[in-house]
Amino acid sequence: MRILIVSDTHRRNENYIKVLERVSPVDMVIHCGDIEGSEYLIAESAGCPVQMVVGNNDFFSDLPREKEFEIGKYKVWLTHGHNYYVSMSNEVIKQEARMRGADIVMYGHTHRPVVDIDEDVIAINPGSLTYPRQDGRRPSFIIMELDKEGKAHFTINYI
Repeated sequence: MRILIVSDTHRRNENYIKVLERVSPVDMVIHCGDIEGSEYLIAESAGCPVQMVVGNNDFFSDLPREKEFEIGKYKVWLTHGHNYYVSMSNEVIKQEARMRGADIVMYGHTHRPVVDIDEDVIAINPGSLTYPRQDGRRPSFIIMELDKEGKAHFTINYI
């Protein structure tokens, strides 16, 4: 299984479309929020199941604030992250993930890519395809792949 994880596109979807063309086919797309009204475009362009949540800039969206779902053997908790102090560190959101029994938490908001693998929880932030803030400021996304044994592997990619 191959999953595209993106965040913080802020209604500027050119890079999202470019990434989809580059990495397709994918089995699922996950958007960690700040879509700003592009929900339909994100979903219809994917050509596969899509999981999305609202971000702090999605003022009029009907999307849920958080979602929990399964990917293979993993329980995934999806949230934008702004309610869990992710701009300071990801420790609060990882602790919340543990309390929820999640194996993986996916979040956005910081516009900085992160793959943080602890013994009991994995924290994933794909950064931003539109307004990156990490050193070098290259738009980023994550590809999650499940191998033959069902183990998850994560790769940060840049445009």
